[in-house]
Amino acid sequence: MSLEEKSPIQTIKEIKKKSKTVMIVAGEASGDMHGGNLVREMLNIDPALTFYGIGGNRLQKEGVELLANASEMAVVGLTEVVSKLGRILKIMRMMKRSLDERRPDLVILIDYPDFNLPIAAAAQKRGIKVFYYISPQVWAWRKSRIGQIKKTVNKMAVILPFEVEIYRQKGFEVNYVGHPLLDMVKLNYSKQESRKKFDLAPDKITIAILPGSRPSEVTKLLPELMLAARILKSDMPDIQFVLPLADTLEAASVTEIISSSHVKVKVISGHTYDAIACADLALVASGTATLETALLGVPMVIVYKISLLSYCIGRLFVDVKNIGLVNIIAGKTIVPELIQADAGGKRIAAEALSILKNGERKQEMIKELEAIRAKLGETGAARRAAQIACDMI
Repeated sequence: MSLEEKSPIQTIKEIKKKSKTVMIVAGEASGDMHGGNLVREMLNIDPALTFYGIGGNRLQKEGVELLANASEMAVVGLTEVVSKLGRILKIMRMMKRSLDERRPDLVILIDYPDFNLPIAAAAQKRGIKVFYYISPQVWAWRKSRIGQIKKTVNKMAVILPFEVEIYRQKGFEVNYVGHPLLDMVKLNYSKQESRKKFDLAPDKITIAILPGSRPSEVTKLLPELMLAARILKSDMPDIQFVLPLADTLEAASVTEIISSSHVKVKVISGHTYDAIACADLALVASGTATLETALLGVPMVIVYKISLLSYCIGRLFVDVKNIGLVNIIAGKTIVPELIQADAGGKRIAAEALSILKNGERKQEMIKELEAIRAKLGETGAARRAAQIACDMI
């Protein structure tokens, strides 16, 4: 039967059969960001692909049908999971059911291992291929997960160069695609143009405050960061503050904490990189933001604070000297890290003043940060990862 002779129903069935469906899971803000870029690149290769899964604004913007929002699942620390465990398990059951109901041609998982590895196992059990983009931090803790990854993941793309050898030693070949932030960390304005746009004084010392992308992080860190801001303002009256608001946060929750500190802070939405780059120093919650700040060449103090129980449990398993991605990639401590009790306002302010008042230390830090970019490979990570994923379908 020729195409002209086929009924409309037959034609529609054939089109549906030919179109490919991809399930994608990004349980955190950074995963949503990288996932959005990956989906865009995959659609450039094959515009007929359809996507569904878990993510945030970035994945939704690229046309992904969200069955759950990443904001419902974002937590920091082991004990913090408890408050959202019921919801997380409900979402996991829903995603596993979708493997039977929708039979995706490929499952793409982005970091978020405690949720994603069970999903990988469920997909593998059903004969559905699994592509893992951005490895769990097995080099930092729970290396035993590599065995589970080998059994349930068909292909993995890693974004840090040293991860290749870690997996190779365990008999699992992975693809190093470079770091996706190299394509993303770009500026629209010069430092002075940004300060003018954000209504900041052109010649004042400027501090960027990055309290994290999860509400639980902000609750713990922002009050201490604002105490540090108050101390800095007292010591250096001619200083100003800017806070780039993560798109996973509600502005009201941030401004409420800021207003109680009685320190003026300019909250900026939608121009994260320009807001960071216009600063002389950044106070940054440990995570992807530290690497973004490094690529912008801005000196920083890394802060990290979770519940005491989570911290104590984590210390039993963590196998790295540093927690900041910048220092881990550098292979040494190039920016200060203030963890738990050390991440108090007074200590944060003291560390910031030490950098601001020591020009030589500040310049050395900037020099070390410039070297980070060279260690992250070449641009085009999302494009290379997208090609791997499309080749699996």
